[in-house]
Amino acid sequence: MTQAAGLPVLDFSRFDAGPDERARFLADLGAAARDVGFFYLVGHGIDQAQADRVSGVARQFFALPEREKLAIEMVNSPHFRGYNRVGWELTRGQPDWREQIDVGTDRPALPIGPGTPPWARLQGPNQWPAALPELRPVAEKWIADLTALGIRLLKAFALALGQSEDVFAPIYSPSPNILLKLIRYPGREATESDQGVGAHKDGGFLTLLYQADHGGLQVEAPDGTWIDATPLPGSFVVNIGELLELASDGYLKGTLHRAVTPPAGTERLSVGFFLGANLNATVPLLTLPLELDAHARGVTRDPKNPLIREVGLNALKSRLRSHPDVARRHHADLLASLKLTQQPAKARAETVPA
Repeated sequence: MTQAAGLPVLDFSRFDAGPDERARFLADLGAAARDVGFFYLVGHGIDQAQADRVSGVARQFFALPEREKLAIEMVNSPHFRGYNRVGWELTRGQPDWREQIDVGTDRPALPIGPGTPPWARLQGPNQWPAALPELRPVAEKWIADLTALGIRLLKAFALALGQSEDVFAPIYSPSPNILLKLIRYPGREATESDQGVGAHKDGGFLTLLYQADHGGLQVEAPDGTWIDATPLPGSFVVNIGELLELASDGYLKGTLHRAVTPPAGTERLSVGFFLGANLNATVPLLTLPLELDAHARGVTRDPKNPLIREVGLNALKSRLRSHPDVARRHHADLLASLKLTQQPAKARAETVPA
């Protein structure tokens, strides 16, 4: 395991390089995820030409006239899909100075009625720009390939935790819930603050971030300082999310991270892929080997962001808070009735091990 910009660099090709090298890779993976929670992944099998196509079509989208982008504005979608203007997504109540398009798992909307679980409103179709039809096939190819890569990496994490490689399959099969974000951060002269996106954790299993050009991502170090995760050619920046923290009782920890706005006269483009579990699933509490269990620190207790084992509710609370315009237009009844903070992650003693 090597280092770049203060973060470990892991070569995923080692996972298939024979039993001895796989064991060393899994040890490095566990250490990187436990100690920092972030690392660069190389040797992943996604070629640069494909990454260039994704970043290229993203640039084309953000260059469209505003009316074309606003035709698929997220506020039109009860499923939180589509385009967000700069400053319209919030992190801990503060505007994030980025524009973006959110694409999720494309499924028919579920019928909503009395007794329907609140998370069911997250399922539905995407919005695609009529002015850029090539965006859809490029994005869907990226989603398919990164879903396969993410599941392979999740299997490696399961082995690093002393489990069978398919321990998480019951909660992500046959098709995991995913989110793809194409993101543009304008230069500082176009913003009101240096908050590209505020400090937060990601809600799923894993995040794979492709950084096309300028840096801006910062990762909180164990001592509370910030590490600049500058772009490393040919890599993804990978971090663990809240679902792995819940499953491992804090042995793996979701790490706070943020993005700062780029310098004046520049812009930053990134493509975030978030691998989650099925929305109707409940995250199990794994029985870790004794040598790992001794270092499990428990799930983070943050009253402003309670972690919830019910996957759909954990995802819904984040979307409602991040997109208040969508929440007000489509989900005012949930804002009045849903008390998410009353369903935090159960303590270890109250949860049946999987």
